[in-house]
Amino acid sequence: MKRHSLFIICTLLAVAVSCRKKPTIANDDELARDALYSVMQISYLWNTLMPEVKREDYPDPYKLLEAMRYKELDRWSYVQDYGQWQQQSQAIFVGHGIMLGLDANGRARIAQIYNQSQLYAKGVRRGWIVKTLNGTDLAPVLDDPEAYSSLMGASQAGITNTFVFETPEGNSIEIADTKATFRANTVIHYDTLKLKSGTAGYLVFEQFENPSETELERTFAFFSQSNINSIIVDLRYNGGGRLNVLQKLATHIAGSSYAGKPFLTMTYNEQQKKRNETMPFSAVTASVGVGKMVVITTRGTASASEDLINGLKPFMEIKTVGDTTNGKPVGMIGTTFSTKSKGYIYMFWPITFTLFNTDGESDFYEGFAPDKYAIDDITRDWGDRNETCLREAIYILENGSVSPKGGQGGRQPAILSEGTRQSNAYLIAK
Repeated sequence: MKRHSLFIICTLLAVAVSCRKKPTIANDDELARDALYSVMQISYLWNTLMPEVKREDYPDPYKLLEAMRYKELDRWSYVQDYGQWQQQSQAIFVGHGIMLGLDANGRARIAQIYNQSQLYAKGVRRGWIVKTLNGTDLAPVLDDPEAYSSLMGASQAGITNTFVFETPEGNSIEIADTKATFRANTVIHYDTLKLKSGTAGYLVFEQFENPSETELERTFAFFSQSNINSIIVDLRYNGGGRLNVLQKLATHIAGSSYAGKPFLTMTYNEQQKKRNETMPFSAVTASVGVGKMVVITTRGTASASEDLINGLKPFMEIKTVGDTTNGKPVGMIGTTFSTKSKGYIYMFWPITFTLFNTDGESDFYEGFAPDKYAIDDITRDWGDRNETCLREAIYILENGSVSPKGGQGGRQPAILSEGTRQSNAYLIAK
């Protein structure tokens, strides 16, 4: 079976481009621009709908891609530094390991924290208020990503920032923390919930990356031993990732009896249609085979996360809670660019294929609207049954329908990351 790669990626294509003697940075960028032009002509999903451009008018691949992109549908194609991609594919994070947001009362809070971070080791958790950063009131700064990025400092190990937190008990704690490089966990939280309807598994999953397979095997071994009969999959900050991880997560949930059966179909442009293929459920060592799943979503739920919902719809009952998803039914094939003098320099990520489920459904460019709208409640830690989205998910499993309370009111918090990871899902201050 073929292996697949990053941001709904299949096989990785390497484009090695020879360069001139003693190349300059400008020459390398021109060569990269020309290589990208060829990739777009051949592989881009909307290659017949691209604007006509003269590539020599653009100094580098970044500007060329922006000019060639089919803007009516394509919000995702991008060019990336090769070193950043290497870190991303291994879930390498540089920083304090946190994501921040503003709650309904305008207070800055920890929305997410990786358990390998030093702040996590010092006791900081999701829901904690961040009162000041280096003596500056943080809440007003979060409305200005550039000011926030400047205050937080570069994404570089060794930079120390001083935080003043307020704990859930109302205590103020000052912590000086130094940015570090570490491998981020992609399974943020998992546990079981004893409900009136039986035992449910609760999984908070943030990205489909290389380390995910081991983390998911451990998680679903625990769920299997706990005899869960339903599952809540929290994908509110999950912007996608590797297609092979998506295949495995789908099998973990649906059950090993599906291994080898059709799951999704990849469809390319007319010029590349011989590459169309059906992707099966993948073999896994631990699965639960549940018939009911509730997915917690936000506008940050994108790509592989949405394809988990779309791909499993024909096989089980699925409800969603939270906000409308990003709306990305398409994926990318990553293409490397290298020169003899510098080696690998860029990764090109043009949209190259569409994914359909076994019922032939795709084209969800408007995203999946939730069955029940609920605010992302960043005032509470993962697993807190009073957290708004989790509470609604539990209600669905216990009652078979959405709760009569609540509605479309309220503003979802904007989430800022202080790290370097590329995302097409949530706001990032770089």
